[in-house]
Amino acid sequence: MNAQKRKQHILKQLEASGEVEIRQLGLELNISEITIRRDLNQLAEDGLLYRTHGGAMKVNPLELPHNFINKAAINSDAKDLICRRAAVEINSGDIIFMDCGSTVFRLCPFIRNKKIRVITNSIPVLYALQNCAVSINMIGGEVDAERQAIHGRTAAYHIKQYRAAKAFLGVDGISANGLFANSEKEAAITLAMAGQSAYSYLLCDAAKTGKESYLKFAEPGLMDAFISDCERSRVRYLQKCGVKFMGVRK
Repeated sequence: MNAQKRKQHILKQLEASGEVEIRQLGLELNISEITIRRDLNQLAEDGLLYRTHGGAMKVNPLELPHNFINKAAINSDAKDLICRRAAVEINSGDIIFMDCGSTVFRLCPFIRNKKIRVITNSIPVLYALQNCAVSINMIGGEVDAERQAIHGRTAAYHIKQYRAAKAFLGVDGISANGLFANSEKEAAITLAMAGQSAYSYLLCDAAKTGKESYLKFAEPGLMDAFISDCERSRVRYLQKCGVKFMGVRK
């Protein structure tokens, strides 16, 4: 079976059941799991499905925009490992912040059955956590269509009305010099959430370690813990800042 027919089969299965598993697809199509994984990654990059650690889920094109799905699909396996580890840190009854990062978004499947309250500025997180055990507090403010998030002074004010046990946050880059963002509005939300949380976790795949982007907005010590698939040797400076490193491996 050629690649086009395989992808058609995958999309048909998604339409019928809402999700697919790599192992089951491999058996059905009599091909290797490596090939199935490659097909799923290509379909995710095209915005046609949402990759999970063991397979994929159906995407509703009316809910999540194409460019956000593409970003969430980058390094999807690493992001899922990071988020699976992060979910272990969340207990029943917790109140947590979740920002609009594409890695933080992938935390959603791992917390749907937890009786917690999530305060977020992410529109995709809002959609992903509907009709489950999680209670949602959606931050108000200006809608950023490109980032699918709520930003602005009103959003920062809203955040400062609440206290959370934990915050799960992303950045565009981290190095020994600090934490970096691609815009002041995203940096403002990260700072507000970290400031209103008893404990802050930075979720970041290896590609962002050592990266310095447009705006340095804080020192690495702003966060309490760093969950990543990077090598510990790349972030030894975190120990000097008092940040706990929580590594994951594929």
